[in-house]
Amino acid sequence: MVFKKMLSAFGVGGPSVDTVLTNPNTRPGLTLDGQVNLVGGDAPAAIEQVVIGLVTRVEVEGHDTEYAGTMEFHRMGVSGAFELAPKQQLSIPFRLPVPWETPITDVYGQRLHGMTMGLRTELSVARAVDKSDLDQVAVHPLPVHERILEAFQRLGFRFKHADLERGHIQGVQQTLPFYQEIEFFASPQYASTINEVELTFVTNQYGVEVILECDKRGGFLSAGHDAFGRYQVSHADVDRVDWAQVVDGWLRETTSRYGSLRSQYGPSYGHGHGHGGMGGMGGMVAGAALGVAGGMIAGELIEDAFEGDFGDFGGDE
Repeated sequence: MVFKKMLSAFGVGGPSVDTVLTNPNTRPGLTLDGQVNLVGGDAPAAIEQVVIGLVTRVEVEGHDTEYAGTMEFHRMGVSGAFELAPKQQLSIPFRLPVPWETPITDVYGQRLHGMTMGLRTELSVARAVDKSDLDQVAVHPLPVHERILEAFQRLGFRFKHADLERGHIQGVQQTLPFYQEIEFFASPQYASTINEVELTFVTNQYGVEVILECDKRGGFLSAGHDAFGRYQVSHADVDRVDWAQVVDGWLRETTSRYGSLRSQYGPSYGHGHGHGGMGGMGGMVAGAALGVAGGMIAGELIEDAFEGDFGDFGGDE
């Protein structure tokens, strides 16, 4: 009996946890609904809490190094302490709000190359190790995101890669400790001035702040450099404008100046959003070199928990 009790304390013969999502597809600002299913083990278990959290892979830039780590960026308790009887079956429903700034992982039903997202369930058992369960989640674009991504495709840009960079963009109000970069190869009509473009959405309930970083080609007498543009759009603008024309204007304006970020598109929204310059290009990514802090879990890569090939958005047909 003593041996069996020891095993139970380390999870053998202990309670099991399995989370079932009603629908693994969601969008920023919506919810993920589901239930946590628990089955009691061989002995009564004192459950301390059940917590769910969204986790993803984030790139971290340090001193001359860059590596990826798993970060939990949003969590919610679904249950406090209770006793789970032997073999007892218990289902706990939940509705998890998805933060507005949650990065996009899927476009047109295809996984963006470089993106991972999962819902992790933690079951804390008294005097024992935490048990956990990981479920894949797909975050689809909001209509305004979709129109802007479509505009890049209509203008001939080809999707290259997406990732999350730890840090904050200077002058932009962020609630999450990272930002998404969606990278495109320049289309032929822009190839004389741009090598690549990185697109970042910082979304809230009113609209989206769009940050463009254009890798400009060098000329006969000038070196190549990065040029930045920052624009605001409202969710209400979705069906009011020709997005290809708008994005083309953004790109031409961004590449016509050297790091000055004074312009925006459309009406401002929200509270106290600044429209001024952002302190030059160096300040844009000042937050990206932050050290590793809470939420990063060394050595744990979420991609190992996911299976399947999700294809590539915007690739050659």
